[in-house]
Amino acid sequence: MSNKGRLYIIATPIGNLKDFTFRAVDILQEVDHIFAEDTRTSITLMKHYNITTNLDSYHEHNKIQKIPKIIKLLNEGKNIGLISDAGTPTISDPGYKLIRACIDEEINIIPIPGASAVTAALSASGLPSDSFFFLGFLPQKKGRKKKISFLKSLENTIIIFESPHRLLKTLRELHDELGERPIIVARELTKLYEEIIRGNFNSVIEFFESKKVKGEIVIIIGKDDDRIYF
Repeated sequence: MSNKGRLYIIATPIGNLKDFTFRAVDILQEVDHIFAEDTRTSITLMKHYNITTNLDSYHEHNKIQKIPKIIKLLNEGKNIGLISDAGTPTISDPGYKLIRACIDEEINIIPIPGASAVTAALSASGLPSDSFFFLGFLPQKKGRKKKISFLKSLENTIIIFESPHRLLKTLRELHDELGERPIIVARELTKLYEEIIRGNFNSVIEFFESKKVKGEIVIIIGKDDDRIYF
């Protein structure tokens, strides 16, 4: 049996702190170290569940320095928990490079499933969920038009993450390229001001033109099919 530690990929709540599994809490209490995307965000969760495990940062801007440190701890037999700000780590969050480094070192990687904005939004969308394409965030500049144009070729339901200050720009660009489609915009899922807006591009754009947008956003786009319009 290997004396190396294990890397746990642990999903955390996307808003409501009660959306956390018993297993995830147990693992975070038992591991030797927790690496979080933003320790300032994660400390709230730690305090809520009385988790006192050593907390360190691992994010896009320090991964080159932190990966060797994490690998060293794992090779010394320490168990590590990886969490992101919210939801499932490595899904539009840093972590891919760390996972690959652990694979190269033959370290056991264990997923601890839980909350995900992707599946939460899709499950309540009312759009077909048997086949979907998850894009994550669109590029802000380079490759943006090409990526949006590519979406025209898809027959699947399309899922995109977006920030509030770019929402209207993105909706308009998608509309220009894809034409009219049934869509939903899910905002602040599981939080106090959760809202799911269903319609087509024209109606949803009109809705958000008249209000200030805040919070985390998921856009879901259906294909141009009369049977699935709202």
